[in-house]
Amino acid sequence: MKTSSEQPVLPTLQRYSLNGETMGGRYTAVFYASEAIDTAAIGVSLFAAVDKVDQQMSTWRRSSDLCRVNAAAIDTWVTVPEDLVLVMETGLRIGQQSMGAFDIGVGELVDSWGFGPSQHPPLSPAALSTTRHRPASAVLEVDRARGQVRKKAPMAIDLSGIAKGYGVDLLAQCLDGWGLASYLVGIDGEMRARGCKPSTAPWAVAIEKPTYGVREVSGVMELQDTAIATSGDYRRWVDIAGKRYAHTMHPALQKPVSNRLAAVTVMASSCMLADAWATALLVLGERDGPVLAQERGIDALFVLRDGIRFQEILVLGGKLVEVN
Repeated sequence: MKTSSEQPVLPTLQRYSLNGETMGGRYTAVFYASEAIDTAAIGVSLFAAVDKVDQQMSTWRRSSDLCRVNAAAIDTWVTVPEDLVLVMETGLRIGQQSMGAFDIGVGELVDSWGFGPSQHPPLSPAALSTTRHRPASAVLEVDRARGQVRKKAPMAIDLSGIAKGYGVDLLAQCLDGWGLASYLVGIDGEMRARGCKPSTAPWAVAIEKPTYGVREVSGVMELQDTAIATSGDYRRWVDIAGKRYAHTMHPALQKPVSNRLAAVTVMASSCMLADAWATALLVLGERDGPVLAQERGIDALFVLRDGIRFQEILVLGGKLVEVN
């Protein structure tokens, strides 16, 4: 018989870590659970989650659903999976909300600058098309009810600025399905956390210093029931005639982004949103990016290059709270 002073015995939680390859990088899942958890089955479901995104949204897999859409004739409805419809819809919406800074219709640009699946050498800036860019929102039509999409004009869709974030969200949904309440999942630098550690400490995520070719930690952000993603100019680039061009495209200018921003980190309710908005704010630059973040209530850290030093601008809750 229990007395009022007796406390229930809580199960001991053990730390687990699973990882694997996906989308040209690695996915990770760190979580706390009892010793009775079936980690093998969880590992299978985690891989299935990210592999689904890769099979549907990769431009590097010719059999992907996205490649079917890109190859389809103009004005032809193409039936696609529900996940792809959701990501395309979200991409179009953020494209409109960001005044075209985020655009899923830059596939041809990405390929022409040497970042796409064709693997041909990047064209010289002078050789690239100077025709006016038509945003995806003006060309792509999505019918969510029927699960179909169609292009109204020639366009190559590229989801590299949003698909990894969605993959992270599916990793989180997977662990939610296993009843886990304490985890950190990610694909490369895109991360999402649920709850906190058993010690009640939040999850700590390192923020990289945006230095070319060198991996250094510039700080740490603590996460609890939120997602984080970073876009920058310091990891993927091509060299053309001695000049470095980063992989993020400026849709309107039809060339890689060129401004003072070295990186933008965004925190949001989902990693898909954080991923896309980090790209959009990077494209908008050091002046318009923070302004839009304040207008839309986006939590974002902007890192600007100032010679060999860096300057930070932080926007939280729609307010500019720190400049150094």
